[in-house]
Amino acid sequence: MAKNQFRMLRSALTGVEAVEAETHHSFARHTHEQFGIGLMSAGAQSSLSGRGMVEAEAGDIITVNPNEVHDGAPIGQRRSWRILYFDPAIVTGLAHEIGEGGAGRSEIPHPVIRNRAIAGRFETLFRAATGAAADGLLCEELLLQLVADVMRERGGAEQRPPVPASIRAARELIDDDPLAAVSLADLSRESGLSRFQVLRGFAKATGLTPHAYLVQARIHIARRLIAQGMPLAEAAFASGFADQSHMTRVFVRKYGLSPRLYAGGFL
Repeated sequence: MAKNQFRMLRSALTGVEAVEAETHHSFARHTHEQFGIGLMSAGAQSSLSGRGMVEAEAGDIITVNPNEVHDGAPIGQRRSWRILYFDPAIVTGLAHEIGEGGAGRSEIPHPVIRNRAIAGRFETLFRAATGAAADGLLCEELLLQLVADVMRERGGAEQRPPVPASIRAARELIDDDPLAAVSLADLSRESGLSRFQVLRGFAKATGLTPHAYLVQARIHIARRLIAQGMPLAEAAFASGFADQSHMTRVFVRKYGLSPRLYAGGFL
């Protein structure tokens, strides 16, 4: 793979996206709607996670939960990784299925896991899911085992503090209609806080300012529309961006690859 490149690979698993990356790109704070489980294959990076700042190096499993604010910057020149993004229902369903003995969870507890056996299982699943002739039964087995592995790596994990009710109310105002224009005054009225209090409290509780959260909600809409095959210019308009260029800038800053390249993974 060329330097500083992202590749969307065709995945044989429904509801699963596969990405390869080698880059020096530093990601802005962002979220995914999906669960992500990946493997660092070279180099190292530092990143914000729901558990604070973490570092990952070659051989480490990296994970992210839906709507967990994170970023990422290389330690050194470049790093590379492979990652699978799962529709939330897939991982949540499997987590409940493996729930015997308290193992079932709706959140992956660790953003970085150093376990060679889990890394090997991920490698096998990634190859099986992106290969020319995927074996359905093998993929099913590996996926179930991988989710069980990452959910059970829970020693030392800290629970994230709950979001205050006032900030939840402000957040839900955006979530209910991300395409609507919203002001700090609107969020203040909804939360019962002053504009400054809601600005400070929102950033502390979610990791994003209200404006950044709104833009992230809109890029999630754009990502879904692009995955469904909507032309890029139409997806930009339908997700609340001024134009395709604006959507593209946000998409690249947050995800490292262009909307056009992302769309190519579904052709």
